[in-house]
Amino acid sequence: MQELHDAPLAPLTTFRLGGPATRLLTATTDAEVIEAVREADGNGTPLLVIGGGSNLVIGDKGFDGTALRIATEGFALNGTTLELAAGEIWTDVVARTVEAGLAGIECLAGIPGSAGATPIQNVGAYGQEVSSTITEVVAYDRHAGETVTIPNADCAFSYRHSRFKAEPDRFVVLRVRFELEDAGGLSAPLRYAETARAMGVEQGERVPAAAARATVLGLRAGKGMVLDPEDHDSWSAGSFFTNPILEEAEYAAFLARAEDRLGPGTTPPAFPADGGRVKTSAAWLIDKAGFTKGYGTGPARISTKHTLALTNRGEATTEDLLALAREVVAGVHEAFGVTLVNEPVTVGVSL
Repeated sequence: MQELHDAPLAPLTTFRLGGPATRLLTATTDAEVIEAVREADGNGTPLLVIGGGSNLVIGDKGFDGTALRIATEGFALNGTTLELAAGEIWTDVVARTVEAGLAGIECLAGIPGSAGATPIQNVGAYGQEVSSTITEVVAYDRHAGETVTIPNADCAFSYRHSRFKAEPDRFVVLRVRFELEDAGGLSAPLRYAETARAMGVEQGERVPAAAARATVLGLRAGKGMVLDPEDHDSWSAGSFFTNPILEEAEYAAFLARAEDRLGPGTTPPAFPADGGRVKTSAAWLIDKAGFTKGYGTGPARISTKHTLALTNRGEATTEDLLALAREVVAGVHEAFGVTLVNEPVTVGVSL
């Protein structure tokens, strides 16, 4: 297991931000992951688990403790059943399942990060979420001091949330198991209107899985959401804010604010959510509050390609990024009475 001291963490994140860790361990087997976690817990040392670093905002002062980078490998496909080691690169996983002619995660192409992070955030995009295909998560339970297998029903999946996110200091994901679909090389039914439009089909239709993956990659790239070292629009965490889910009364108040600001007949994006609630678009809120593409004059700005991405233009600090995020949150709340919630995990800092 590789060990470094006073180790830079910024290169391990897609934001390329954050100070050093007192100690950085890189684990390449499940046994090494468990060993490192047990040692940190036994010594009372703060522990930061890092996968692909695509959902992390680390403070400029860094992390005073042990950072554990999970670099395990393992891709086992048996028919339609897939088991992944936590360190597997997600974009490669999607490509390999599509090459195998399987459906279920093809619209999650281009999402940066590792496989182990997908159940934590219940990663989703373009009409798919991993909770629809995950069957089990194998994790090290730090409270019990043992490895456990947690079935889908016990993962408490919801929009960009899970049991693992709710209990961040308890579980360290080791492996994720999926059940995919053999649809003869076709995709799962397309659930997302933008994807269906781009492919010239109706929502609910199936298309070749490889074509669905390619279309999603193109859509993401057009929004700066496919990693590219030369494109500062991709020096981000993708969507920085989750789409707000509003109670009926909250949504009515929001509509009234929107009409007051933008004129009668204004119809913000609205999608049904659980419990009779309504989900609206964070990107729409940000744009209509005056934070358009490219907003900002400092080293942290809104992406020139998508209003939902906050970006490091190359010389930013984490505090620059947070200042921009706070400005956006305050502006949206003032305009529409809706409070945006950050999607990335913050380490040593907060909005």
